[in-house]
Amino acid sequence: MIGVCFFFYRRRPPRFCIPNRCLLFLKNKNTQRLIRAGEPPSPFTHDENPYLCSDECDASNPDLAHPPKLMFDKEDEGLATYWQSVTWSRYPKPLLANITLSWNKTIELTDDVVLTFEYGRPTKMILEKSLDNGRTWHPYQYYADECNEAFGMPARKVRELSTTNVNRVICTEEYSRWVGSKKEKDVRFEVKDRFAIFAGPELRNMDNLYTRLESAKGLKDFFTVTDLRMRLLKPALGGTYVQRENLYKYFYAISNIEVTGRCKCNLHANQCIFKEGSLQCECEHNTTGQDCGRCKKNFRSKSWRAGSYLPRPNGSPNVCKYGGNDGYCECYGHSNRCSFIDFLNLVTCISCKHNTRGQHCQYCRLGYFRNSSAELDDENVCVDCNCNRVGSLANRCNETGYCECKDGGVTGPKCDDCLPGYYWRQGCLPNVCDDELLICQNGGTCYENQRCLCPPGTKGLLCEQTKCEGEDTECDSVSGTRTGCLLVLVGQALKDSTEVPALRRFSVGHS
Repeated sequence: MIGVCFFFYRRRPPRFCIPNRCLLFLKNKNTQRLIRAGEPPSPFTHDENPYLCSDECDASNPDLAHPPKLMFDKEDEGLATYWQSVTWSRYPKPLLANITLSWNKTIELTDDVVLTFEYGRPTKMILEKSLDNGRTWHPYQYYADECNEAFGMPARKVRELSTTNVNRVICTEEYSRWVGSKKEKDVRFEVKDRFAIFAGPELRNMDNLYTRLESAKGLKDFFTVTDLRMRLLKPALGGTYVQRENLYKYFYAISNIEVTGRCKCNLHANQCIFKEGSLQCECEHNTTGQDCGRCKKNFRSKSWRAGSYLPRPNGSPNVCKYGGNDGYCECYGHSNRCSFIDFLNLVTCISCKHNTRGQHCQYCRLGYFRNSSAELDDENVCVDCNCNRVGSLANRCNETGYCECKDGGVTGPKCDDCLPGYYWRQGCLPNVCDDELLICQNGGTCYENQRCLCPPGTKGLLCEQTKCEGEDTECDSVSGTRTGCLLVLVGQALKDSTEVPALRRFSVGHS
């Protein structure tokens, strides 16, 4: 059910290519799951039936069925065929229906989206769009008879928008208020009225429109979709409140959906064809991809740009440039071999020498840095970082050759020096002593900031203690030796005697 009606232009020299717009018929994802009348057969009526006599909808009877495909069929003049939902027999439970239109291809809208309803337009609905084949959805426009009540938004008209907010999502009341189902059947998403904000009421200033489409951020994407979804939230009520005694007259019925647009081919194709289950651009200008979004193999990927409508009338094709020997394998003399990576659509050097790396051997390998005084094609363009293995985190450095040092006082371009307050010993260790803050005491001498050489009779990290300090004896301040009395029992056998044993006094020294 996908119709393609694109016109083919033949021209030389190359100019921008654009498929002709057409009415886009489609495969829609959710029509098989739509709530539809006649399963089982059920009665319905409508407000234009003065006696509210019941008709019957029967999905098993072709003459009484209203399947989803009737939203997209070609109708004879005066004969309307339509899809119809079930009636609102379960009121007050909401009567909801989603209609999802999917192209599996990026489409650019060129005219209004038009939905034609039979027996009244919905009181409330939302039109949504997707740009990623239905994975995520965003509101396109809100429709309600009372926008503030339905969606908490003020009612607006597209004609009230300006050049600064043309892509604003609005809520409109123009298509939801009851005026009689035969008088007004269409619900529109106004594309042309938005174009007219730039191109004028009769769309004569196309140069201005094309300039804005290419320069205004997000404007072109606003008119681009892969999917559209109509969320029907509340059926037509006939200008009154819900009448519980006659719920068979509330339902949705759509006789036609028109979406006019063209395949998005980035102005690199004249035709869009249905191939392998999806629409695909017939790419020109040495481009490829479903949307002609990249350069073909053996063409420079960085040269890809979308075509341009400007300058008018021929525009700019922005043809992908051939790789060739003049730049196809540019490795600055560090390799003479290249490989084409198809899924990235780029050519890259392989087996780079002289400690280089990168697509064009233009960068240095890890552990090397760029010699700023050498040209890119110099064999000595990359210099060894030469980081100290003990002091550095790894053998890598920045573009100036400075290595990344460990924490704990390590410094220097190669991480082989220490900050003040540290000394080097297979890495940086905090100073034990120095000549400023950690001064050796009692005449001690600091040896290479690592330890104090204490004079005789002193001890401690900074020679701050005498060797007998803390003992409950007398101490020689010069020699640091202790003096005192040592009582020795003479004769163990006298321990129970009532006589005081003989004592001998000894002078005891400790070095």
